Amino acid sequence: MVEILTFRQQGKSLDSSGIPTLMDAFVLVVGTDAFLATFLTRIAALVGGAVEAASQLDEVIPLLEKRLPYILILQASLEGSLEFCYQLKQHNQLAGIYCILIEDRPELAHEQTLSDRHRKLALMAEALEKGADAYLQIAPVRRRSAALAQEEIGLQDRLLAAQIQMGLRKVQNYRQLMRTNDLLSTMALSDPLTELNNRRALEWELPRQIQNARSRSIPLSLVMLDVDFFKSINDTYGHLIGDRVLQLLSARLQHNLRFQDTLFRYGGEEFVVILSHTDVQEAPVVAHRLCRLICEQPFRINPTLSLTITISLGTGTLNATDDIKGVNLLQRADQNLLQAKSDGRNRVVSE
Repeated sequence: MVEILTFRQQGKSLDSSGIPTLMDAFVLVVGTDAFLATFLTRIAALVGGAVEAASQLDEVIPLLEKRLPYILILQASLEGSLEFCYQLKQHNQLAGIYCILIEDRPELAHEQTLSDRHRKLALMAEALEKGADAYLQIAPVRRRSAALAQEEIGLQDRLLAAQIQMGLRKVQNYRQLMRTNDLLSTMALSDPLTELNNRRALEWELPRQIQNARSRSIPLSLVMLDVDFFKSINDTYGHLIGDRVLQLLSARLQHNLRFQDTLFRYGGEEFVVILSHTDVQEAPVVAHRLCRLICEQPFRINPTLSLTITISLGTGTLNATDDIKGVNLLQRADQNLLQAKSDGRNRVVSE
C-alpha cells in the first residue's frame, strides 16, 4: 500500500540569493513507514514547494510518469533501493532526477570497529556506483542532553538542505540544457521560411519510415515536386515575393495532405512528401490531386497581386532492392520529376 502525503509550504525557498524555488517542482521521498515518520516532516520544512511520499518502490514509476520530481530521496536500507536508483539513471527521461540516498541504520552511523568502518565505506561506494548523486548518513540521535541532541539534528538538517540545494541547481541546469537542446534540434530540423521540416529532417525521417514499412510489410511512396518557372517569379517580382509564394504554397500543401503524409522543404523551390501506407497505384492519385490544388486557384500574394502557380511532380514507391537510407527511392522520384518538367511541366510522372 502506498501512502501519498503532500505538504505545501508558503515560506521562503531554499535559497533567497537567486536559486530557483521548488514552487513548480517537488521532492519525492520513498521509504518505510518508520523512515517517513522520521524524515518526511523534516524534509517538508526544508523546502519551499511540495513533498510527496511513497512507502513502496513499485508504486514510484507511476508517480514519476504523472509528474517528475526534482529530487528523489530514497531510504538506503529499503530493499531494492540501490537497483531502483540504477534503473532510474538508465532511463533517458528520468536520468535528470537528483537521487539522494539516506542511510539511517544506527549501527552504520556509530561504528565501533574497523570492520564497521569498512562496511560503511563499501555501502557508500556501492550507492555512488549505482548512480546515486549523494549518499548521506543520518542516523537517529543518541540519547544525550537536549541541547546536544538539538544541535546534532540541526547539523543533519543543514547537511540535507545543502544537498537538496545542490540537487535543485543541477536539475535546473540539466532541464535548461535539455530545453536548449530541444530548441536547437527543432531549429536544425526546421526550415525558417516555410516552417516545414527541412532536408536534414528528411534524411533522419525517411530511413525510419523505410524500416517501419519493411518491418510491418506496408507500402511507402514519395512525391518530389518543384515550382515551375520559379526563377522567373524572382526575376520579375523580386525575392520577397518569391519567398511569399513558397510560404503560401507550403501552407496549401500542408493543409491538403492526409494525416499520414509528411511534407519537407527539400531545398529552394523543391519539396518532398513521404506517403505512408501508399502503394504504387495510390501515389499518383495523391500527386495529381496536389497538382490540381496548386494550379486551379491563384495565390493572393498581396492586395494588388495574385499569381497562378503550377508545380511538376514525380513519384516513387519503395521496393525490396532499395537501400535503407532511401537514396534509391529519392533518385527515382527525382528522375520522374525531371521527366515531368521535360514533358511540359504542371504534370505528374509516376512509376
